Amino acid sequence: MPSLLPSLLIDRRDLDFQLYDVLRVQDLTARDRFAEHSRETFDASIDTALRLAERYFAPHNRKSDLEEPRFDGSRVHVTPEVREALDAFSKAGMMAAGQDFELGGMQLPHTVALAGFGLFKAANMATASYPMLTMAAANLILAHGSEEQKARYVPNMLAGRWIGTMALTEPHAGSSLADIRTTAEPAGDGTWRLTGNKIFISGGDHDLSENIVHMVLGRVRGAPAGIRGISLFLVPKFLVEPDGSLGRRNDVALAGLIHKMGWRGTTSTMLNFGEGEGAVAWLVGEPSQGLSYMFHMMNEARIAVGLGAVMLGYTGYLHALDYARSRPQGRPAGAKDPSTPQRPIIEHADVRRMLLAQKAYVEGGLALCLYAARLVDERRTAADEGARREAGLLLDILTPLVKAWPAQYCLEANDLAIQVHGGYGYTREYPVEQFYRDNRLNPIHEGTNGIQALDLLGRKVTMEGGAAFRLLAREIRAAIDRAASGEAAGHAADLARTWDLIERVTSTLAAGPSDRALANASLYLDLVGHAVVAWMWLRQAVAVREHPDAAFRSGKLQACRYFFHYELPRARAHAEVLLSLDPTLLDMRPDWF
Repeated sequence: MPSLLPSLLIDRRDLDFQLYDVLRVQDLTARDRFAEHSRETFDASIDTALRLAERYFAPHNRKSDLEEPRFDGSRVHVTPEVREALDAFSKAGMMAAGQDFELGGMQLPHTVALAGFGLFKAANMATASYPMLTMAAANLILAHGSEEQKARYVPNMLAGRWIGTMALTEPHAGSSLADIRTTAEPAGDGTWRLTGNKIFISGGDHDLSENIVHMVLGRVRGAPAGIRGISLFLVPKFLVEPDGSLGRRNDVALAGLIHKMGWRGTTSTMLNFGEGEGAVAWLVGEPSQGLSYMFHMMNEARIAVGLGAVMLGYTGYLHALDYARSRPQGRPAGAKDPSTPQRPIIEHADVRRMLLAQKAYVEGGLALCLYAARLVDERRTAADEGARREAGLLLDILTPLVKAWPAQYCLEANDLAIQVHGGYGYTREYPVEQFYRDNRLNPIHEGTNGIQALDLLGRKVTMEGGAAFRLLAREIRAAIDRAASGEAAGHAADLARTWDLIERVTSTLAAGPSDRALANASLYLDLVGHAVVAWMWLRQAVAVREHPDAAFRSGKLQACRYFFHYELPRARAHAEVLLSLDPTLLDMRPDWF
């Protein structure tokens, strides 16, 4: 069935609207770092990304799902189209899109680079995971590595010749990184010997690149237990000689491949470091600072996970929309004559309900992720030190929401996309079932949604005496004031009442017993997350007022109306439980199950 839409990866009208009308990324060209750019160069980079994503990434999405990586006892084999796609990605400069010109990069704003990379995630999440991890690992080395480490590893990573990973957790530890046991001892020559086991390492072994650069959390022998004793080590699969050539295989062994329900084209691995004399490793930065360094990569990865969840939900939505417009079935409710032609299912109100919910989730989620990316640009390039600090605070408090809210609600969008397809939706003949499976990993990736909730309520809301929370409140109330006149005035009033309630909830939780407050942290994340996405929709409703495309403008306003009328009231119900400091979860005993 031919598509009725220009692209099944993104509605380009929406992406352009969010970048240029809502976020005003073109204004960044007034800053020295982006002075050589213009809206035309931004558009060209996104056009290139869309073309590459549709030509090289999307065509093998199903194949790499069906033909998972396999280990023959000596090497891991990945379907060859993945290597072809990664080569095209790297040759086009996408791996270094946001990097300095001096590093071979395009020096694009992070907002534009992230928007472009999102298209690859929509096309093929499994293949896109390799450059995602590589870019994050390279940024980690640039931020905290030595000059020698930067010179030796980063150019090859940004050129796509070497691929990066992050090796955090271990079989016994799970999300509790305080319990990792991987240990490092000095070798006497400036290097270390690392021994330990790591699990769920995406991209941990494959035949896609000349080398793999592992960023590994471990402990210097004798370091204190817990978080304080964790250091960060750089461990290549193949040792790198002084002249830059590759030497012998390091003592890093593949213990096995893990088979997940989604992202099947990404190798998920168990790795053994030091089965022999110990893996040769280089300490990154100072000892016992590893977790703080790794959070540089983890926070970047959390925003990437949120964007990935959005883009999987977005492409699922577009596939469902395309199907609903072209699939004839049934007749209007009042039609009595069975001989009349069937009507496209988009004409049925319940199908429109499901499509409207998807639109509200994915376009609201995209707005949130791009807003976070815009904060990265502000933190890096704003002329005023105070503005840079405020951008950093806002980014800190929003990061758990950016990761967790799309991972929950854009997954719900994928569920609805299957429902729109009816019985065809859960067959492999249609891609929406794969989108759901791929997206189901994201509530767990980079810290489960429950961990994000604990981070939000237990740390981010109270950090610096509540400074980040107050700043978020200021920005939301400013948007409410801007929308107080015009067709979005009612929504602005709704959000004002909701935020008043959130401030009351936050004060109540801060004053109550911490165990009761944190027991219901997931409800708090959902409440605040819905309010923040409502804020994103309010911003869009204001910005779309002058949009020349009447149908696009009406669609935006209707999706905003849906979110405020159908979604925001559901979230407010959580406030009643939170205000009561309900102890149900704490009082439930393990032996009662």
